[in-house]
Amino acid sequence: MNHRTYLALAIPLTISTITTPLLGVVDMAVVGQLANPAYIGGVAVGTVIFNTLYWLFGFLRVSTSGFAAQAEGANDEKQQLLALIRPLFIALIVGVIFLILQLPILNLTLAFMSPASDVFEFASEYYSIRIWGAPFALANYVVMGWLVGKSRIKLTVSLQILMNLINILLAIVFVNVFSWGVSGVAAATFIAEIATVILSVIIVIKLLPQSFRFPSISEILDPEPFKKMVAMNRDLMLRTFCLLVVFNLFTAKGATYGTEVLAANAVLIQIHYMMAYTFDGFANASSIYVGKAIGSQDENLYKKTVSLSFQWAIISSLLITVVFYLGKGFIIPVFTKTQNVIELTATYEHWIMLFPISASLGLVLYGVFTGATEAKPIRNSMVYALGVFLLVLCLSLPSLQNHGLWLAFIIFSLGRSIFLVMYIPSLNRKLFPLMQVNRESTCNN
Repeated sequence: MNHRTYLALAIPLTISTITTPLLGVVDMAVVGQLANPAYIGGVAVGTVIFNTLYWLFGFLRVSTSGFAAQAEGANDEKQQLLALIRPLFIALIVGVIFLILQLPILNLTLAFMSPASDVFEFASEYYSIRIWGAPFALANYVVMGWLVGKSRIKLTVSLQILMNLINILLAIVFVNVFSWGVSGVAAATFIAEIATVILSVIIVIKLLPQSFRFPSISEILDPEPFKKMVAMNRDLMLRTFCLLVVFNLFTAKGATYGTEVLAANAVLIQIHYMMAYTFDGFANASSIYVGKAIGSQDENLYKKTVSLSFQWAIISSLLITVVFYLGKGFIIPVFTKTQNVIELTATYEHWIMLFPISASLGLVLYGVFTGATEAKPIRNSMVYALGVFLLVLCLSLPSLQNHGLWLAFIIFSLGRSIFLVMYIPSLNRKLFPLMQVNRESTCNN
């Protein structure tokens, strides 16, 4: 394994993962061409609600990828299939629960954020349509994670691109032709999610071996592997909960400075999502290689993967920063034509330029731990970073206001990198104990 083979997997995965936030980006960009900034604010608040719902269960994709990669490395067809069925079962149950509790979720979220009345109205309109896609969105998470774990990268990329093409085309037609406004972009996303699930089911069926036999309930709920999956998913859920606290506080505090500041922050946060999902491509590559290394007990593959993860976290962060700096004059107007909002983004854009280098190691090494299905260090590092975020927020917000909000966010991003790096030595010792023995032996000699 070398830089070429790592990038051969990381680049298509980056293309795949970077399309994930495009559902929110497209919605924001389409309504951003309308005159009223409240449209952007409404979609921003609505997007936060769905990020809250879906990210909280984002472990369904991540853990599925890790377990599928390990089963693939061990060449165990039965475990590969169970790696899909177990989380898919959970995804459908959770999706139905979201539908049942849709009104309490909406009321509690909007009460917490307290947006302006016009933003409140548009956020409710957006939410009331997209919520019906919850079971499909979560099912997509599982299937995408399973395909990634099995290194079916072309299929993953194709599904992501298809979903976003459907969303883009329908959003433009519904808003610009039918003048449906916020309802139009929400309906476009909903239809795109359903279409992707239908195609995903067809693909999974074709990938199943001819000797396919649906596992029994006792096999699906086998205590030992099921307990491990639940433990990992619990830790990843807590990690995601910490992220959601940060982003919801960020949105809520930003909303107190007015609709235009809320819109400017929303634009920059969407750009941040694009940056973060670029790193996610490298994290997924690391997750696949680490999972295969563990499944096949290949220590050299593991060590090389960790090394390349460090290297490409730094290299990609510098590239992303340069691209944004050179292209910001073209990127920001894609999201909004409102001059006041554009000027406000220029006021705060230097903070987003600090994000890649501060967050890179945390976002890429995350894949090393998920590939190893070791989520406890991820959980702990995120809890520590959240504590730092809350401290900086309390100290800086009164005097620096929205700049203080961005300062706290950047320090949070840096914290999650530093704290996760600190767990790498203990992960090495746990997975391959001989690594530490050999290192100590070399030093003694």
